[in-house]
Amino acid sequence: MARTGSSAGFRDFPGRRWLIVALRAAHLVGLVGIGATLLSGQPLAAHQPFVLTLLCSGFAMLLVDLWASPRYLGEVSGVATLCKLALLAWFALDPAHRMPLFWGILVFSAFIAHAPAWVRHRRLFGLRGH
Repeated sequence: MARTGSSAGFRDFPGRRWLIVALRAAHLVGLVGIGATLLSGQPLAAHQPFVLTLLCSGFAMLLVDLWASPRYLGEVSGVATLCKLALLAWFALDPAHRMPLFWGILVFSAFIAHAPAWVRHRRLFGLRGH
């Protein structure tokens, strides 16, 4: 993800951007598969590859973001990621609320992902770098 303003403490490597693009694409495949499963009324266990694709790509993106910016979890986007993980745990444990949780997580994720960089990278916790 491109950083605006100060990039103190931000690390990069060749191909990072394309890796993130590929992981996002995989994440969307998992998301669409889970959505189709929910909308068809089938149990998620029947489509475990989509669940694994979503989780593995999501955790891989989290690890890349943490490596690129160790202070990531103190930013709006990092805190949002932790919130999504909590909502995903609720989703996994509460079948009765899966449909509203699915849509809520989807809308919340889209809002954060497409917010301006100055919102996503705003520091909420931790030391403020210059």
